[in-house]
Amino acid sequence: MTAPEEVPAPRDGSPDATRLHRDARRVLDDWRPPGDEPEQERLRTSYLRHLAGHPDGMWKACSAGHLTASALVVDPARERVLLTLHRKLRMWLQMGGHCEPQDATLAAAALREAREESGIDGLKLLTPEPVRLDRHQTPCTWHLDVQYAALAPAGAAERVSEESLELGWFAYDEVSEVADASVVRLVERTRALLSHPA
Repeated sequence: MTAPEEVPAPRDGSPDATRLHRDARRVLDDWRPPGDEPEQERLRTSYLRHLAGHPDGMWKACSAGHLTASALVVDPARERVLLTLHRKLRMWLQMGGHCEPQDATLAAAALREAREESGIDGLKLLTPEPVRLDRHQTPCTWHLDVQYAALAPAGAAERVSEESLELGWFAYDEVSEVADASVVRLVERTRALLSHPA
């Protein structure tokens, strides 16, 4: 486990800034990926190294890269997933984005992003732990994404946010037709968890 350290808060002085950094380190310390995905373990340890070397590594201002939080939204019948056609990237993706000072935990950041981008209230995480990790280059810098899955409540109605061009529900086997490999892997791992809950 990494040693505790003082982490400066964002300029708004939010007391949750230090707590979020510590929560991210706890989550990554505790999480173990499936044994058949050694690359996930390499990502986990690289995320921890990044946080140890960058006290500001949770925030968009960290130009060396920063952690982000996302959530794949699953419909109440557990047969489809909701994806967003991202306005800037022009790609179909799960909901997610940058952590904010008010986010006390990574899980809370993922739920907030999912709620804001889907317009759906009452989302619940499938598990309190992440589903996968994905490191990717974006126009701002490297995103070290911590990916969760969330279940939508019965009667959920999505609403397009200003960050999206469109929202769409896709059956599991349709995702590979519209999204990249990282989203497909997230869907596959989520389906495995739905089939074999812990």
